[in-house]
Amino acid sequence: MNDPKHWVEIILFIVAVFLIWMAFTNFAGLKRFLIGRRMRTAELLGQHTKLVWFIALPILAADLYSSVSYGPEAGMIELARFGEEGKWLIIPITIATITLLAILISSYIMGILAYPSGGGAYAIAKDNFKAKWVSLIASSSLLVDYILTVAVSVSAALEAVSSAYPAAEPFRTELGITIVFLLLILNLRGVAESAKIFAWPTIGFMLCMLLLIFTGVFDAMQHGFVQESTPPFGTVPEGLGILLILKAFSSACSALTGIETISNAVPVFRDPQQRGAIKAYITLGAITGFTLIGFAYLLYIKGISPSPGNTMLSQLAELYVGHGILYQIIIWFTFIVLILAANSTFTGFAQLSAIVAADGFLPRVLTNRGDRLAYSNGIIALAAAASVLILAFHSETHALIPLYAIGVFLSFSIAQFGLVRRWLKVKGSHWQIKLAVNIVGFIVTSIVTVIVAVTKFTGGAWLVLVVLPLIILLCLAIRRHYNFVAQDLRIDIEKEFPEIREVTTIVLVSGVHRVVNNTLSFAKSLGGNMVAVYVGFDDESIVKMEEKWEKWGSPCRLVVLRSKYRSVLEPLNRFMKVVEEKKGEGHIHLIIPQFIPKKWWHNLLHNQTALQLRLWFLRHKNVVITTVPYQLKK
Repeated sequence: MNDPKHWVEIILFIVAVFLIWMAFTNFAGLKRFLIGRRMRTAELLGQHTKLVWFIALPILAADLYSSVSYGPEAGMIELARFGEEGKWLIIPITIATITLLAILISSYIMGILAYPSGGGAYAIAKDNFKAKWVSLIASSSLLVDYILTVAVSVSAALEAVSSAYPAAEPFRTELGITIVFLLLILNLRGVAESAKIFAWPTIGFMLCMLLLIFTGVFDAMQHGFVQESTPPFGTVPEGLGILLILKAFSSACSALTGIETISNAVPVFRDPQQRGAIKAYITLGAITGFTLIGFAYLLYIKGISPSPGNTMLSQLAELYVGHGILYQIIIWFTFIVLILAANSTFTGFAQLSAIVAADGFLPRVLTNRGDRLAYSNGIIALAAAASVLILAFHSETHALIPLYAIGVFLSFSIAQFGLVRRWLKVKGSHWQIKLAVNIVGFIVTSIVTVIVAVTKFTGGAWLVLVVLPLIILLCLAIRRHYNFVAQDLRIDIEKEFPEIREVTTIVLVSGVHRVVNNTLSFAKSLGGNMVAVYVGFDDESIVKMEEKWEKWGSPCRLVVLRSKYRSVLEPLNRFMKVVEEKKGEGHIHLIIPQFIPKKWWHNLLHNQTALQLRLWFLRHKNVVITTVPYQLKK
């Protein structure tokens, strides 16, 4: 018990128990404290704020730009098996990544021109493919990628902090779950993703990275662009093959996730929206490309190697600025921007899942807005799924990276092919240029998707490749269910009308007391044919009930059922079947009395027969069930 990790787990357990207790005893108060006051639907439009492109840029850049902190390192980890001789390969791999970045940005600019209202991969696929499964591949890939983005970003943020503060290393999983919970509360409160204050951490991180790169370049001008620590360039390590190079490239491509954010968020830009979004894309691409090549070059000339307890960004910062205040600023800006990247994903996941649910491919409960007008159920689902991944992979970024990128590149490919089909169909001004850009984008992203799938298959990508078809099959099954329900509920308004049917009222009684008196009073008020049913377990209880009923004046006919196995459900079920056969198409109204305790924990002291009976008889076609509550005074 001297291990601090045990004490952290105990504290988290106590907090969890406290929150559960509060949820039972004063749920409304706890909800108001955590989530905030309820908001009117009319306030939804008031949250929408148009942004100038250079303000929107850092807000929307958090997901993509934060990836530079772990993208090159992910590639370098794959090259580490070749030792010093393989480190130079990070330069051509990063150049290839930047080339891919340029192709993707050019392709998504075409998407902005085609879908100025925000053309995500799902919207593009839905508009350009008749087959439903194509758009479902795009949406499922993005939803999985959103979940992984939260897990990877939170894990990478904690990895950065652990590099500066090794004492935090043993608690990464617990801290990861705690951060996801805080992000959950933040998003349930409806804090807008486009809040301008969120721009500053991204700007701060950009400045930190640029400062680090320029410091490195200045150092290289003084001490040489090839230094004593610089590994040899151009040597071919023993055992190097094309598959291993592609594996390192696919890992480095994790720095490109989040590139679709601007394309999906065109409506938040101030008019002219398309021009503002394109300016943001070009600026972001230039800064990200410069940062990637600068970071990779500095890693190479300093000969930095991956270290389990210290990120390569931390090692590089320590070399150039020491371990002082500037180092702390870099680490904390890295932490904050990675958390913001995770935070921005909550909005994207909730909005996309709501769109797909509105089309009938996911549970419609995902379209419901919460008290703060956010898609609360989608936000909770994302937090739960990300927490499971953090627990399963112990908040290890490098263990999660193989699962990453395959989903997003698959959605990239579908979006590019959808745009190719659109330009061939719609044409329009300069359509040949747009078509050429998207053809190149489709070919390149398809190749990258195959590379990621093949090279990362044994490392964990197989899990995503298995999960995606299962999600698609589930979506199709949900849509079939909704179609069946709609078909079953549809009526011919010219032929089918409400009609009067005979109603037989059955009141379940457990004795002669105030609860039964309250229930019989309600049943008599409805009128019609009424009968009381009592289930007895032995002769003595049955005789007592019949005598008491008679003394009470026999308020209605009493039917006594005997239960051989001490079950209320079994004899009552047999009786209901007999009544159903006699009544045919008539209605049977089953009324169940139930007393309601004053305090929640009193429910634990009583059986829940009323609930069991409701669940059972709801399956009967012509049985209508009513529960008559009686509020206990103490």
